[in-house]
Amino acid sequence: MSLAHGRSYLAIPGPSVMPERVLAAMHRSAPNIYEGDLVDLTGQVVADLRRVALSTSHVAIYICNGHGTWEASIANIFSRGDKVLSLQTGRFGQGWAAQAEAMGVTVEALDFGLTTPVDPNRVEAALRADTGHDIKAVFLTHVDTATSIRNDVAAVRAAMDAAGHPALLAVDCIASLACDAFRFDDWGVDVMIAASQKGLMVPPGLGFVWVSDKALAVSRSADLRTPYWDWAPRIAPDFYYQHFCGTAPTHHLFGMAESLKMILDEEGLPHVWARHQALARAVAAAFEAWGQGGDLALNVADPAFRAGSVTAARIGQGGAERLRRWCEAEAGVTLGIGLGMAAMGSAEADDFLRVAHMGHVNAHMTLGVLAVMEAGLQALNISHGAGGIQAAAAVVAAGA
Repeated sequence: MSLAHGRSYLAIPGPSVMPERVLAAMHRSAPNIYEGDLVDLTGQVVADLRRVALSTSHVAIYICNGHGTWEASIANIFSRGDKVLSLQTGRFGQGWAAQAEAMGVTVEALDFGLTTPVDPNRVEAALRADTGHDIKAVFLTHVDTATSIRNDVAAVRAAMDAAGHPALLAVDCIASLACDAFRFDDWGVDVMIAASQKGLMVPPGLGFVWVSDKALAVSRSADLRTPYWDWAPRIAPDFYYQHFCGTAPTHHLFGMAESLKMILDEEGLPHVWARHQALARAVAAAFEAWGQGGDLALNVADPAFRAGSVTAARIGQGGAERLRRWCEAEAGVTLGIGLGMAAMGSAEADDFLRVAHMGHVNAHMTLGVLAVMEAGLQALNISHGAGGIQAAAAVVAAGA
């Protein structure tokens, strides 16, 4: 008998759980888009986007998803034939590079595999070898949503500085912003991208790009810019509509204002980061216990490089996909699919899943997901060690 009837729960890495307050803020009639309150609210949203990234940079807002911000960054940084150094730790790092290549940018890739983070020494060596400074930017994914690897942004910047290379540092924070600590100014980032539907807790539809003065200067000579993607008028518009190259995304802006208030002014960024880390440790503790008696393992072995927003894991013999389907059909919990961990259609492709703990998520939500997963392991007779829920509960009991 299925026990899934009732409120379902999406434990997937975006769209994340939307706070009722955010949805309520969006549930209103359309405002005047020419003057008045909306203009003031947009200014506050831009200021708060700087605060959430710990940045004094420029901010451009796009009506798009994360892939759109990839294109925005590429269009404004590069001219056709320029080179990017792509640091890849999963499908999303690979995807950003593929999009650049499709737009006429030459890609030099450093692939660090699917289970280990970027090695700054290899980055420094690659940049030292670029004696002609052909590499115009370095692409780094802070958290790759597919592998749940969290890369050390500050260490990559240090490697770039040690090499004495002038390339821009561009960082994808789509899966990490407002989940894992990120310090745009302190870490010397030039371009950073994010989207509304993950740690920022707003429905999909808005993309954001933070831009340093150096990156803004570089963009003036980029020949891939088009009127829509050009970030210059969005950053410093002469008229309000230029923030968005047309009609404002009014209701998303109302939602963003409420979300940023919750993150910055009520919970506070340090606590937001600590909460995500605690929930991530709880998920890891459950998997480590389960793995003592079966073919289950976390994708990232070193806790220092595990994301606070999402956990990728393996359950052998197709167990991950079997468990995913059971959790949804029998208990109303949807887990994330494995992405890019094995060739599509292969037997191994069914061995991977992801558990999200990003955004508006607390202890009872995460413990509930883990309890459902343990029930599924039992129901499906998937061999696993005992004590997964107790291990996760101990983490929660200890606090952040």
